[in-house]
Amino acid sequence: MKTSTEDWGGRAALMVAHCAGMVDLVALPVWVGVLISGYGLDPQRAGGLATLFLIGAVCASLFVAPRSTRLPARAIAVTGFAIAAVAFGAVGLVDAYALMAVLHLVAGVAAASALSVTHATIGGSSNPHRLFAIVGFALGILGILFMGGVPQIVAVAGAPALFWCFAGIMAFAACVAAIGFPESRSAHATAHRPAGRLPRAVWLLAIGVSCMALVQAMMFAFVERIGADRSFGATAVAGVLIALGFVNLMPAPLAALLQKRLNPRTVLVCGPIVQVLLALLMTQSQSFVPYAVGAMFFAAVMIFTHTFAFGLLARLDPSGRAVGATPAMLMIGAAIGPILGGTVVKLAGYQSLGFATLLIAACAVACFMPGRAVKPALSQS
Repeated sequence: MKTSTEDWGGRAALMVAHCAGMVDLVALPVWVGVLISGYGLDPQRAGGLATLFLIGAVCASLFVAPRSTRLPARAIAVTGFAIAAVAFGAVGLVDAYALMAVLHLVAGVAAASALSVTHATIGGSSNPHRLFAIVGFALGILGILFMGGVPQIVAVAGAPALFWCFAGIMAFAACVAAIGFPESRSAHATAHRPAGRLPRAVWLLAIGVSCMALVQAMMFAFVERIGADRSFGATAVAGVLIALGFVNLMPAPLAALLQKRLNPRTVLVCGPIVQVLLALLMTQSQSFVPYAVGAMFFAAVMIFTHTFAFGLLARLDPSGRAVGATPAMLMIGAAIGPILGGTVVKLAGYQSLGFATLLIAACAVACFMPGRAVKPALSQS
C-alpha cells in the first residue's frame, strides 16, 4: 500500500513504528525490575543489560541518520523490527548473562535502525512538530497498555514473558511497516537535501536532549525499585505505574496545542529544571505521596519538552539528518543512565540519584540557553 506522511495510513504506521522503537521509554522500570527480581541480577548488572540495548541503538542511529534520505525507509523499518523481534524472543529462552547481553545489543541495533528512518520520515513531513506529537500520543497509549498488562503477564508466566511481549511488539511493528510505512517525503523536505555541516545550534540541542535522556533513564529505570525497597507495597507501586501511563497521554497533545504559543527555547530551558525537581521528590522523600507525584509526571516532562526540541531541530535542519539522529540523541544518554544509576544506587543509595540528576540537568540548561532569541516555529499547516 502506497502511503505518505500526509495521510492517516502512513501516520498510523509511523505511530506503531515510533511506539516499538521507543518501547524503552515506557518499559524501563519494569525491564530493570524484572531483571533484578526475576533473574536475580544486582542493579548494576541489570542496568548493564538495558545499557547494552541502548548502546546498540546509539551506534545504529549514528550510522543510519546521515544516510536516511538515501536509504529505503520501508525495507529498513521492516527488517529492523523483525530482527529485534527474533532477538527479544531469544532473550526469553536463555538465562546465561553473556548471551542475554549479546541479544540485547542486537535488538538495540535493529530496533534503532528502524526508528531512525521513522524519525527521519516524520521530520520530512509538512509539520514535524505536530506529527511528532501525534506519535507521542500513541506512545502514551502504549504506556497504559504496557503498564496495565505486562506486569500481570510476567507475574503469571514468569520473567521471560517480558521479553516475549517485547518480541510481539516488534513483530507487530514489522508487519504494519510492511503494509503501510510511508514511501514519500513532503515537497518541503525534498527541497532541502543534506548540505554541509550541521549548525552549532543543532549540536547544542542534541547534547541538551541527551542530558535530559540521561536523567530520564537514570531515574526511570529505578522507579519501581524505589517504591518496592521503601515498602510502599506492590499494589500501590503498580497503581503509580498505571497512573503514569494515563498522565503520559497529556504532554504530546498539549505540546501540539501550544506549538504556536510557546517559544521552544523557553520550553527547553524549563524542561530539565522541572525534571530534576521531580527526581528530587522521588529520591529524597520517604513517604508515598511525594514519590507518587514525582513518578507519575516524570516521563511526561521529557515527552513534552522533546516534542518542542524535535520541531526546532526539524526547522534548523530541514534535510532531516538531525531528526533522523533522534534515537542517538535520546539513547546516548539513556544508554549510560541505567548502568550509571545502578552504580550510584549500589555505592550510595537511592537518595544520591537525585543529586546526580541535579548536575546533569545543569548541563542540559547550559546547552539550551544560547540563542534564546530564536522565535517559535513558523506557522505550518
